[in-house]
Amino acid sequence: MKDILGYNSFLKIEPVNKGWSSDKKYCIETVDGKKLLLRVADISHYDGKKTEFEMMKQVAALGVPMSQPLDFGICNNGKYVYSLFTWCDGEESRVVLPQLTETEQYELGIKSGKILRIIHSIPAPIEQEKWDVFFNRKTSDKIEKYKSCGIKIEGGDKIIDYIENNRCLLSDRPQCYQHGDYHVGNMIISSDNTLSIIDFNRHDFGDPWEEFNRIVWSAAVSPHFATGQLNGYFNGKPPIEFFKLLAFYISSNTISSIYWAVTFGENEIATMKNQAKDVLSWFDNMNNSVPTWYLKNFYTQYR
Repeated sequence: MKDILGYNSFLKIEPVNKGWSSDKKYCIETVDGKKLLLRVADISHYDGKKTEFEMMKQVAALGVPMSQPLDFGICNNGKYVYSLFTWCDGEESRVVLPQLTETEQYELGIKSGKILRIIHSIPAPIEQEKWDVFFNRKTSDKIEKYKSCGIKIEGGDKIIDYIENNRCLLSDRPQCYQHGDYHVGNMIISSDNTLSIIDFNRHDFGDPWEEFNRIVWSAAVSPHFATGQLNGYFNGKPPIEFFKLLAFYISSNTISSIYWAVTFGENEIATMKNQAKDVLSWFDNMNNSVPTWYLKNFYTQYR
């Protein structure tokens, strides 16, 4: 780390062992009392990490509350690439939300939806492949991998049928910049209920509504937060067209999560199987595109 700009001011360096990223992460405390986040990756990831850092600068410039990008470079005699950010004080929202009132959960959800709308204001490159072509190919690949992985979920046929019967929904969808993993596990709530967004390492471009495919994790923790996120994003209740695509994207994600979990062992397989049960329950075995966790009558209008 001696090659990192400002290393001489580092007073304390502690590993952060959270998340699924292959990056090595560290909490840095400087001599003047500041806390920083350091992410280190193999030099083979240089191009991807540089793009990630530059895109985060664009997002930060829009006023999004997040880990602010500070410095990017190469360290350890050219073996690693590093990114340095400000530290977001607080706890993961999935830990904090259950301790709050339903109204507080909903209002934080509203904030998360409004933040996501800002993130989505960054357009995708004009040369981006048409969304329906790209995602239909991706979805077909997911279904094939699911069918060949040897592990099946009860009701999986209903999920696949919904996907096959609704591929037409992908036509003419717009594309934008995506956080890539937008859910309560990547949001920090401070002691004064300020919400910050972290972990942009799965950033991508695609249909803005596809970004909600991870909302299953948020809904499982707090239906009020998840409801607020949708209402905040749409400045009111979402249109039925959104819910139909939401069910499609969650279905696609559910299918792929099964074979993804195989690499990580029985506990993750069980987790994803349970989530699939939740999905089928929320969408009434894929017969209703509005999930039961969406509390349409909690607030009669957007606040």
